[in-house]
Amino acid sequence: MFRPLDAYRHRLGSIALAAMLAVVPLTHPPAADAAEGGTVVVAMQSEPPTLTSAFNPAGFAGVVSTKVLEGLLTYDFDLTPQPSLAESWELSDDGLTYTFNLRKGVRWHDGEPFTAADVVFSLNEVWRELNPRGRTIFAKVTDVSAPDDHTVVITVSEPSPAIMKSLSSYGAQVLPEHIYAGTDITANPANDAPIGTGPYKFVEWQRGDYTRYARNDDYWAEGKPHLDELVFRYINDAGSRAAAMEAGEAQLATFNPVPLNDVERLRETGFLEVETRGYEYLSPIFLIEFNQRGEYLGNRDVRRALAMAVNKDFIVDVVWYGYGKVANSPVPSTHGDLHVASDGYGFDVGAANALLDEAGFPRGDDGMRFSLSIDYSPYAETIPRTAEYLRQAWKAVGVDLVLRSQDIPTLLRRVFTDYDFDMHLNFYYAMPDPTIGVQRLYWSKNIRKGVPFANAHGYSDPRMDEVLEAAQFENDPAVRKELYAEMQAIAHRDMPVLQLFEMKFVTLANVKVTGHTVGAEGPYGSWADLELVD
Repeated sequence: MFRPLDAYRHRLGSIALAAMLAVVPLTHPPAADAAEGGTVVVAMQSEPPTLTSAFNPAGFAGVVSTKVLEGLLTYDFDLTPQPSLAESWELSDDGLTYTFNLRKGVRWHDGEPFTAADVVFSLNEVWRELNPRGRTIFAKVTDVSAPDDHTVVITVSEPSPAIMKSLSSYGAQVLPEHIYAGTDITANPANDAPIGTGPYKFVEWQRGDYTRYARNDDYWAEGKPHLDELVFRYINDAGSRAAAMEAGEAQLATFNPVPLNDVERLRETGFLEVETRGYEYLSPIFLIEFNQRGEYLGNRDVRRALAMAVNKDFIVDVVWYGYGKVANSPVPSTHGDLHVASDGYGFDVGAANALLDEAGFPRGDDGMRFSLSIDYSPYAETIPRTAEYLRQAWKAVGVDLVLRSQDIPTLLRRVFTDYDFDMHLNFYYAMPDPTIGVQRLYWSKNIRKGVPFANAHGYSDPRMDEVLEAAQFENDPAVRKELYAEMQAIAHRDMPVLQLFEMKFVTLANVKVTGHTVGAEGPYGSWADLELVD
C-alpha cells in the first residue's frame, strides 16, 4: 500500500531529482510527441568505471558503452547470431576456420574507415589478452588475418563453438586500431571518451552525474538512430530512480532499477511498462556456492541435504515477487538443447533431516547440528530477504545460519581471495554458452585465488574436468549435447553449487519509448531502434 507518508517522501524525492536533472542542458526536451528526434534519459543505478567493456566486463559499463562501440554480431531472443559489423560469415566443416565478411562504408566517429585491421587488432591485443572471458573463448586461436579490408579469417587449432556466441558488442567490442595501437590500452584516454562505429557518438561525461551521447548521422544502418540524444543519469537511490520514472524526468531504466515490490505499482500508473525479455544473452542464475574446504560442506551429503531443505518455488514467488524461474540445472533453459532438466533434490525436509543423520551429524541439546555462515552483498532488498529465508529453512534441519552482509569490495576479497566463507549467495551470468559462463564454476583449473567469480568454492572432479574440456572444443552438436548432459549429471551428484532460480531482470520504460528490447542483448544492445512515439 502506498501510504500518505510514502507519498510525501516520494514527492520530496521527485522535487530533488527534478532539480538535479535540470542541470543537464538537453538540446531537445524528452517530450515524446515527435516521430523522430528527441532525447531519452536513462536512469542508471551506478556509474560505470569506464566507457568501454572491451576489456572491462563491468555490468554498467556494458549498458553505456555498447551504444558507441559495436561487435561483429548481435543475437536474437533465441541466441542465434545476427549481422552487425559483420554482414555474413562462414564456418568450415571441420570447425577450424571462421570467415567474416565485414560491412563496407562503415566509419569510425572520427571519420576514419573501419576495416578488417581493426578486428585483427582487437582480437589479438584486446579480446584474448585483456578480456577475462576472452582468454578462455579465444584460447585456441592460432591466427587471425585480413585478406582484404573487408574480410577477417580466424583460425583455431581445435573447434571452439563458444566463439560464435561471444562476438557481441558487450563480449567483444571492436576498438579502432588507429586510436589504440602502440598505447597502454587499459589507460588510453579513449576508454573514457570512446570513438566507435555505433549509432551514438560520445559528447561528454560529467563524473558522478551523467554521460551524454548524440546521434551518429553517418551510421551504417540507414534511417537509424531515431533519437537526437541519449543521456545516462547516475542515480544511486532506488526511490529517486522510481521518482524520476514517474515524473517523466527519465524514460528508461534497466537491471531491476527499482525494488521488485514497487514494480507492480509503477506498472499500474498506465504510462510505465515492464519488460523482462532482453537478458537472455546474460542468462543470469541466482545460486549458492558451497565452500568445500570445511568439515561440513566438504561432505557431499550435507550439501545435498541443504539443497533438499530449500523451497525454490517459495523463493521465486514470495521473496522475488515472481520475477524468476526455478532452476533445475547448472545449464540454464536459455541454452536450448544443451539444457537437461533434473528433478534435483526436491523440497523434502524429512529426507534432508534423515540424510544429515546418516552423514553423522546428529542434533545437539539445543536442536542444532552445526553452524554455517553465508555471505552476500545488499545489492537489492531481495538478496538479504533470500538469506533470511535460508536461515529459517535450514533451522528446520538443525543448521544454524549466520548472515554476513557486506559491501561488494569486502565480499569479493573474502570469497575470492581469502576463501573466508562457508557459502556465497549471489547471481552469476551463465552467458549464451556453457563454456563462457557455466564452466568457470565447475572446472578445477579455474580455482584461481584472487580472481572474482572463479571457482572459489574449490570443487574439483577429474571426470568433470575431462567433460568440460571436451565439450569446449567439440564440433559435433550431438556429441557436445551428450557431454553437457554428463556434466549436468555430475553436478547434480556432487552439488558443489545450488542453483536456485533463473533470474528475470526488469526493464522499466515509459510507454512512449520503443525499441529498447529487440533481442537477447537488451540493455547491452546498440539501441539504434530506440524511438519516441506518439
